[in-house]
Amino acid sequence: MQQHTVYIGIGSNIGDRMSHLREALAMLNKLEGATVTAISAIYMTEPVGEINQERFYNGVLAVTTSMQPEALRQECKAIERTIGRPATYQRWSPRGIDLDLLLFDTLVCHTDTLALPHPELHHRNFVLIPLLDIANPTHPLLGKSIRELLALCPDRSVLIKLQENIAL
Repeated sequence: MQQHTVYIGIGSNIGDRMSHLREALAMLNKLEGATVTAISAIYMTEPVGEINQERFYNGVLAVTTSMQPEALRQECKAIERTIGRPATYQRWSPRGIDLDLLLFDTLVCHTDTLALPHPELHHRNFVLIPLLDIANPTHPLLGKSIRELLALCPDRSVLIKLQENIAL
C-alpha cells in the first residue's frame, strides 16, 4: 500500500488550547494507516478574520498515511467534532480544534470539500513558520519551497513560540 506524506495544520483558541492540541495529536496518531512523524513547535498567534477572539495555539504535524486525501479529511473532521467543534460553523469563528490538510505529497486537487495544497498556505505565517520547523517541501502549484514562500509572505503577524512541540 502506497504511503503518503501529509502536512496538517493544527490550531485551537477555546478552552485548554494545549490540551486540545494534544488530544487531536493522539487521535490522529491512533488512526489506522496513519502515523505522526514530526511535530512543529507550538506558537501563539493572532486570529485571522474575526479578530475579537482569543489568540490561537498553532502548529504543523507531518503524517505518513496510506489513506486517500478525502478519507483523511473526513477523519480530521471527525476528530474536530469529538473535541467539540460543531459540524457546521461560521468561517473564522473560535474553535476548540482546527485540523487543515496543507499538503498531501505533491497532489493538486480542488473539489467541493477539499483543496490541496491549502489555498491560503502561502499567505499565513502561522502555517509557514511551523511547517518550516519540520520540513521545507516545495509548493506543488507555486514551485517554491516553504522557506522561499515565507520570505515572500505578506503576513506580518507576530508568532510567539510557546514550546518546542506537543509530545504524545
